[in-house]
Amino acid sequence: MSTGKNQLFNQKIQVMNNYELMVIFTPVLSEEDFKSAQKKYQDFIKENGGSTVASNPWGLKSLAYPIDKKTTGIYWILEFTAPATVNEKLKIQFLRDEQIMRHMITKLDKYAVEYNHIKRNGGFPVHKAVEA
Repeated sequence: MSTGKNQLFNQKIQVMNNYELMVIFTPVLSEEDFKSAQKKYQDFIKENGGSTVASNPWGLKSLAYPIDKKTTGIYWILEFTAPATVNEKLKIQFLRDEQIMRHMITKLDKYAVEYNHIKRNGGFPVHKAVEA
């Protein structure tokens, strides 16, 4: 084997996966703290080889059940692409952060990515019935 082929076999190919992250922050955060936390985690993803696709802060919403005696939380949805190794690092950061009450990372398949893209860009077209 030539040296070029050996280098090719020794390189690890990082596959970028699509993810959706939902975070519920404590309701006592100020607007500045909420924006700062969003930036912190987007920067963390970028530093670890990922990139942000879309950020959607929902704001203060009622919880389905109380968490730590709180009935509301500040919701944030982030769609991003990253190598699979980022998830564990991200989970560790979330568990260390006292401002976060809950988090969930979901891997998106190609249909979910397409659906989110269409939803972000004006929604789905309305099909009219064709008269015969």
